[in-house]
Amino acid sequence: MKTLTNRDFDELYRKYAPMVLRRCRAILKDEEKALDAMQDVFLRIMDSKCKIKEACASLFYVTATRVCLNKIRSDKLRSGPDFDVICETVADDFSEVEREKIEAGMILENIFAGRDKKDALIATLHFVDGLTLEETADQVGMSVSGVRKRISELKKYSLKIMDRGQV
Repeated sequence: MKTLTNRDFDELYRKYAPMVLRRCRAILKDEEKALDAMQDVFLRIMDSKCKIKEACASLFYVTATRVCLNKIRSDKLRSGPDFDVICETVADDFSEVEREKIEAGMILENIFAGRDKKDALIATLHFVDGLTLEETADQVGMSVSGVRKRISELKKYSLKIMDRGQV
């Protein structure tokens, strides 16, 4: 197999940059962060010295998802005051729908805290992006039964957290 050259990289960038940027925008909901994330995706792929035959849409899609989820995680670690305090302070300014979204975000944050990063990726691909189990398995490099098992465990864990009132 041939190693990725600058010319090959330019071709891949032209071909996959729009898809990667759309994915980053969808996850990060911020144009500047999405552009930064898109650059990170291509840098990671170039740095990994991947082979031409490995450079395909799913590689870029999964890498973009991982980079974005890592950015969200790192932004949270660098953030200032506790989110709960801010939420309580400005809660009166939010509509019921906005409050439900915030609560859902807090629930998801508690569910994924301390879990394997792949669980969040699988959940995002399957439940948010609407990929089938087969498509999700293909994207994360697992078997369908492995993805099914992770989703099942995640559902059980979520119900346990909800029952304990840890949200």
